[in-house]
Amino acid sequence: IRRPPRSTPSNSSAASDVYKRQIQKFGTTYSEMLGINLKFSKSTEIFKWFLASILFGARISESIAIKTYKKFEERGVLSPDKIIDTGWDDLVIILDEGGYVRYDFKTATKLLEVSGNLLKNYEGNLNTLHSKAKGARDLEKKLMSLGKGVGQVTVAIFLRELRGIWKRADPLPATLTVEAARNLGFTKENTGEDILQDLKSLWNRFKMEGKDFVHFETALLKLGKDWCRKRKCQQCLFSSFCQVQKGIRS
Repeated sequence: IRRPPRSTPSNSSAASDVYKRQIQKFGTTYSEMLGINLKFSKSTEIFKWFLASILFGARISESIAIKTYKKFEERGVLSPDKIIDTGWDDLVIILDEGGYVRYDFKTATKLLEVSGNLLKNYEGNLNTLHSKAKGARDLEKKLMSLGKGVGQVTVAIFLRELRGIWKRADPLPATLTVEAARNLGFTKENTGEDILQDLKSLWNRFKMEGKDFVHFETALLKLGKDWCRKRKCQQCLFSSFCQVQKGIRS
């Protein structure tokens, strides 16, 4: 049996409090925000989330990625077939309407390539791709092989919210997730595998009814992105638990 996280705050009630408050504040997943239901592994919903993950994966603001996905939704362009039928010119128009101007040409090309390969190799079904993967890392490779520009960031975004839904979906924590976890004293490990195990151990200690590990992971990611990275320590709701504020971490 693996030990509990070494660096979890020594006061169990304090650890539980910060953990639960964090999930309540930041734990809504991005697929939930977009109205995408991944719970039942329906192929159409999973592709919607893959499309959204591709949009989130670029160096562009979260608000623009969300707005752009909504433009695809308005047009009903939410499947590999629809993307192919829409064509490059109209895909660029949709991307531009969402404010995705900087990456419009490149992303239109990427979406056509991904959709074409998915239809050709997996009958347009990401569940089929998953079933053919030999493990978590092979799954990541298969997703990245769908098209040029589908990199580790996009795949990590996509698979994070399929953790617990797809058997082989088990991506390593994102850099911002790790930063928030360390700042809160949830882990002192250095490798992605060990950090992930610490976070899973913490989840097993303080599970919340109606929530999954992905809600905890998402909360850490948002905290890292919107607070830790921006050094907004003084305004942070969790500053009293922060190892940086306490001078424990440099």
